[in-house]
Amino acid sequence: MIPPHEISGIHYSVCEPEDVDEMGRLLAETFTRHDPPAVALGLTRVEFEEYVTLYSLSAGRDGLTIIARDAATGVMAGALLTEDATSPPPEGIDQVTERFQPIFDLLGQLDEKYRNGRTVRLGEYLHLLLLGVAEEFTRRSFGQTLIDTCLDNGAAKGYRFAMTEATNRVSHHIFRKLEFVERTNLSYGDYRRGGVPVFASIAEHGGPMSMDRQLVRLS
Repeated sequence: MIPPHEISGIHYSVCEPEDVDEMGRLLAETFTRHDPPAVALGLTRVEFEEYVTLYSLSAGRDGLTIIARDAATGVMAGALLTEDATSPPPEGIDQVTERFQPIFDLLGQLDEKYRNGRTVRLGEYLHLLLLGVAEEFTRRSFGQTLIDTCLDNGAAKGYRFAMTEATNRVSHHIFRKLEFVERTNLSYGDYRRGGVPVFASIAEHGGPMSMDRQLVRLS
């Protein structure tokens, strides 16, 4: 596990149990404002925070999730919710609002296409699940450092690869800059649920993309 460290006034560290509630609020705010699928479905902050909370329960224990705080104020500036790629869905996920179901279905199809029948072993792949930066910190451009810190932490724990689902053009660009490679993709415009094109309003974003890269093992 990497030690806490500070870069350009931002303090990076592994998420602890006491960070979980604040992280849930930050990610809910970020995704309901800016993530195309969440915006298209009109998900509220309360709904999204409920979803994030289910995943956050393990985030405070497994040492994979990274948070960033403003060094001067201690305010949480960003977070990268991360899990082992073999982790099962958290208990209670089936009780999350029905309005999430198109997202679950679309990303489930993407993941099935990405794995293509291969077995992913415990401790092999990091799954970068949700990346968010608080609104007041978006101009400080530390999202890439947050990802780099997460990858270094995973490598230090023995992980060999990292994968993610990038859901918009901005995240496509960020992960490409960090040497992630596109493996599979789906189209928002082509997706149908019950015959309804539920993501037609965000078709200009292309669609979600599975991306991965090999990690550099730390000495």
